[in-house]
Amino acid sequence: MSTLLDKSESINIGITDEQRSEIAEALGHLLADSYMLYLKTHNYHWNVTGMNFQSLHAMFEEQYTGLAQAIDDIAEQIRSLGHFAPGSFKEYSKMTTITEEEGLPDDRTMVKKLQEANEAVIRTARKALPACEEAGDEATLDLVTERIRTHSKVAWMLRSHLQ
Repeated sequence: MSTLLDKSESINIGITDEQRSEIAEALGHLLADSYMLYLKTHNYHWNVTGMNFQSLHAMFEEQYTGLAQAIDDIAEQIRSLGHFAPGSFKEYSKMTTITEEEGLPDDRTMVKKLQEANEAVIRTARKALPACEEAGDEATLDLVTERIRTHSKVAWMLRSHLQ
């Protein structure tokens, strides 16, 4: 996934090289899931139809806008740990747990698929927690915790929309 920066660049932030590498790897997976969720959400925003068009169009826009900032934050955190962030669809497709589908589902199915994708991002984010805690990396821990909180709220809202 990510490669360590040139060894001549010394990084002394109280976290070992191995810990930084493990955390960067976990963040890379979170970045891949977040980017693929962004893409799915944006696609649905553009293409939603039906009686709930207006509310879903607006809700999806709010969600992908938030994801765009989160993607940047995650990638910059990987960089701050001394690693390069993955940045291609080829890399993301190997790392993501978010599934793509052919064609466009109906509006209700879009909501369900986004709920499931947000829950997948939560699971991926949770996998990063132990490495952050073990290393005492509060900055990354805070970022990951916020992603869990945000995606939990979005998943709840999407589930509520289906009831």
